[in-house]
Amino acid sequence: MASETYTVTGMTCGHCAASVREEIEEIPGVQNVDVTVDSGRVEVTSETPLDREAVARAVTEAGYQLV
Repeated sequence: MASETYTVTGMTCGHCAASVREEIEEIPGVQNVDVTVDSGRVEVTSETPLDREAVARAVTEAGYQLV
């Protein structure tokens, strides 16, 4: 199991967090996504380490940016 923490900019509310969470959860192997709106912190737990580009694409699809 792997855990990575990312920073996402532009989130301002629970709906933002839900959008980011839903997109990242679609990446194969992702088991849990914990989003903290205030800090932009996104902690992702997965079966194996994730490709940062895959996470960046998911965040972009949700309408936000990975720092």
